[in-house]
Amino acid sequence: MSMVEDKVVVITGAGSGIGREFALAFAAEGARVVINDLAKRDDGSSSAEHVAEEIRRAGGQAAANTDSVAQWASAGRIIQTAMDHFGRVDCVINNAGIVRDRFFFKMSLEEWQQVVDVHLNGSFYISRAAAPYFKEQQSGSYVHMTSTSGLIGNPGQSNYAAAKLGLVALSKSIALDMARYNVRSNCIAPWAWTAMTASVPTDTADDVARMEKLKTMEPGKIAPLAVYLASDAGADVSGQIFGVRANEIYLFSQPRVIRSVHRSEGWTAESIAEHAVPAMKNSFYENVPSPSLTTWDPI
Repeated sequence: MSMVEDKVVVITGAGSGIGREFALAFAAEGARVVINDLAKRDDGSSSAEHVAEEIRRAGGQAAANTDSVAQWASAGRIIQTAMDHFGRVDCVINNAGIVRDRFFFKMSLEEWQQVVDVHLNGSFYISRAAAPYFKEQQSGSYVHMTSTSGLIGNPGQSNYAAAKLGLVALSKSIALDMARYNVRSNCIAPWAWTAMTASVPTDTADDVARMEKLKTMEPGKIAPLAVYLASDAGADVSGQIFGVRANEIYLFSQPRVIRSVHRSEGWTAESIAEHAVPAMKNSFYENVPSPSLTTWDPI
């Protein structure tokens, strides 16, 4: 029996890119899959239905849904699709995403809200809609797609970075709140060439080189980790942040206290300048974009 045989998995943004690869991988492992995507193909047909039909032709079970994750009611209908077609839900993968890249000092309110609504609010809406079912059945898995843009930083992506790092905090809170019900929550930061990454501006030679490197990273490489995290074999893994880059799997660190200084009489601004900051400065993190920390070629 496959690792996720007969499990019901809801995947948002599954009409193309990483989400489509997730859907195909889960279906190949025997899962019943809800394909959510509101996008349409060039001929006007539903991207979600196209992937669902692809799965059905291969002998799998899939249902399509075209609701938006970015509204409370429509997100609820996505989870309801799983209940209507398959009678349960075992895993939610928050993969739907958009980019509206702009330097912070030029970013509009609309560009900020659109990205936060899809990535952060949408992930909350979907996760919250599934929570009562997970709680009742005393099991379930959340997999949230984060990004090094939030974990480390990238220029021109303050909206995306804030949403993706917020998603890590959401995942951690879910993991803590739902642990008593045997529900786990984890994040994956993917490196892959997709339509979304292809839209990121390349203004410098370094940007172009980074995009060329991304083109070698297949989105299908990320799917096995998601399948594992949804399986019973991953039941003890929760509250973690993983990364996948071609054939590499990373485990990211999480914020912890690394240095401490104190004065019995308390601090003033002057003593902080003279004592506290110099004592801690050799532990400061350099303010660099994420590509500078993965300088080796994908393996």
